[in-house]
Amino acid sequence: MFRVLRQVVQARRAAAILCFAAIGAAAALLGAAGAKALAQSIQPVVVDLRVDGIISPASAGFITQGIAQAASDKAALVVIQLDTPGGLDTSMRSIVQAILASPVPVATFVSPGGARAASAGTFILYASHIAAMTPASNLGAASPVQIGGFSPASGGLDTMSTKIANDAVAYIRSLAQLRGRNIQFAESAVRDAASMTANDALKSHVIDVVAGNLDELLAKVDGREVKLAQGTVVLHTRNARIVHEAPGWRSQLLALIANPQVALVLLMVGIYGLFYEFLNPGLALPGVAGLICLLLGLYAFQLLPVNWTGVALLGLGISLMVAEAFLPSLGIVGAGGVVAFILGGLFLTDTGVPGYDLSLPFLAGVALCSAAFLIIVGTVAARAHKRPVVSGREDMIGKEGVVSSAGHDAVYADIQGESWLVRHSGGLAPGDRVRVTGMEGLTLLVEHVRTDKA
Repeated sequence: MFRVLRQVVQARRAAAILCFAAIGAAAALLGAAGAKALAQSIQPVVVDLRVDGIISPASAGFITQGIAQAASDKAALVVIQLDTPGGLDTSMRSIVQAILASPVPVATFVSPGGARAASAGTFILYASHIAAMTPASNLGAASPVQIGGFSPASGGLDTMSTKIANDAVAYIRSLAQLRGRNIQFAESAVRDAASMTANDALKSHVIDVVAGNLDELLAKVDGREVKLAQGTVVLHTRNARIVHEAPGWRSQLLALIANPQVALVLLMVGIYGLFYEFLNPGLALPGVAGLICLLLGLYAFQLLPVNWTGVALLGLGISLMVAEAFLPSLGIVGAGGVVAFILGGLFLTDTGVPGYDLSLPFLAGVALCSAAFLIIVGTVAARAHKRPVVSGREDMIGKEGVVSSAGHDAVYADIQGESWLVRHSGGLAPGDRVRVTGMEGLTLLVEHVRTDKA
């Protein structure tokens, strides 16, 4: 019996040892996973936003949303990798306002090598908490271009241009004072369209860092103090986890339509579709597609700094070109429409940004093609309306047939292969030839056709 008890005790002891070993292994695994998760949570996160090309409503929306998302994710730094020839003033100011209000430090990095931060890009660079550039990059040439081709750098200033230039100078000076950067260069970049290389900008205290790539930038700014609206923070960016953000489909669509040329084409396609639907009711597809394009074009105009007088002239020009197809004006109305359309396009935008102003050859080509399309379609439609009807109830008028049966209550005639109930003021007999003169419901009104028999 003692042997049995000893065996039971030994078995329980072995089971307890195995249980403690399993618990220890599990604790070790959980501890390793927890340590890994803790390390990941402690590792700083840097959000990378890549912006290439013109500063537009699409790029402004992408940057502002990226900054907001970085603040929500408690990121350590937002890096805007920038390469731009400039852009729209309204979009630039939206980006600057987002940077100034950001609870997360923002670094603007002009990269890769050979990139530039011209015009609006210079303002964004000055507004950032950290301004950085790659070797062989440049910034500056921030003079606003105004109506008539005048700019502060051209020496041809009128009163309005002077006001706009002074406003731009005051704006960039305030940014330079806020960030402690070179004020003299900021003012000369606006007034004299001055530019500067990366190394010269670093020596002149225009920027803070020159780095060859993003990793080098993060290593150089690690430990730097940055002043935010909420207070001073110290950057911890060495070995940070970089999250690359790319523009979504909405930003890409906005970048496509927020261009005066694309917006104008959308507007014309929309008008073509509605015009064709008006001439051919019931097709549906031209009308639906035209309405969608028209709304997209108007939405793009709402985003852009357009002159609404130009939009009104565009509408007048299109209306006159449509009217030319229906009015016997010998081309005078159509020619007036082409002239109004071209003038409207020239007055529509005047941003001075490459690709954002409508050129005279482009407008002339669109106007002539539009006039030709509308006149041809309208003329064909007008001729079609003048032709006799070849189907439906109206087609029965004038058709002839033969009486097939004649009773006291009803008379039937075979007309175009169909048996019709007919009515005649006089008497009809089978074999009589009749001609349709009208319709009352499904009853044909006929007259007797006399035939001479040899």
